[in-house]
Amino acid sequence: MKVYIATDLEGISGVCCFEQTRDRTSPHYEYARHLLMGDVNAAVQGCLDGGAEEVLVSDGHGGGFNFLPREMHPGARYFTGVQRPRLVCGLDESFDAAILLGYHAMNGTEDGVLHHTQSSKAECKYWYNGRESGEIAQSGILLGHFGVPVVMVTGDEATCREAKEFLGKHTVTVAVKKGYSRQCAVLIAPKRAYKMIRAGAKKAMKRIKKCTPYAIDFPAEGKLQVGSKEIADGRTPNLSERVDDVTFVATFESPLDIYKF
Repeated sequence: MKVYIATDLEGISGVCCFEQTRDRTSPHYEYARHLLMGDVNAAVQGCLDGGAEEVLVSDGHGGGFNFLPREMHPGARYFTGVQRPRLVCGLDESFDAAILLGYHAMNGTEDGVLHHTQSSKAECKYWYNGRESGEIAQSGILLGHFGVPVVMVTGDEATCREAKEFLGKHTVTVAVKKGYSRQCAVLIAPKRAYKMIRAGAKKAMKRIKKCTPYAIDFPAEGKLQVGSKEIADGRTPNLSERVDDVTFVATFESPLDIYKF
């Protein structure tokens, strides 16, 4: 049994402020990397407890290179680095299941800790076939292209709620914090969160046959809105057409193209 763990940083236990996730020169970011490794290792161990034979962990926050190799669980392989040739290097149809670890709610979610979609500075919002979608759905679409179901999602309570709405009731969710504003939350102590994540991952291994890959209809109609005309002016459209001061629209033939606005 092979498991793919996609990671982000905003939903990791102990993380609640953008200073922990944006500025790589900040000591708060450096400490958040250790928190990230704690959640990763708990998830890996839970997968192994549940019968996984191979676990690949993908470093997904901010283009990658967030992991601390000396702290990585010895039972995992991991994908990191910059200048990636494609978004989902290492992912293929051979994986049985995926976990979205440390994810966050889509932009505009009032109780979502560090809520955003793709860019936390550009205030992006995305729609696919008329349904507003955040990074949970975006990752689900890519994984679904390879026939891989998402069996567990971790983050705050808003993230877990969003995961159920998009991925279905059988997806295991682990809430490690409760948001009260974008940068304010009640958090669970990391050591307790690690136990919850490990138990959740073990449980998720038993849910694989109940979970189905997330999919939308293709060709898909995409829409992207950014936070201001100035931000839109600075973008170079790829597959999209700009239709007003802040909005781009596109038609995507493949799930692998959904970010190519």
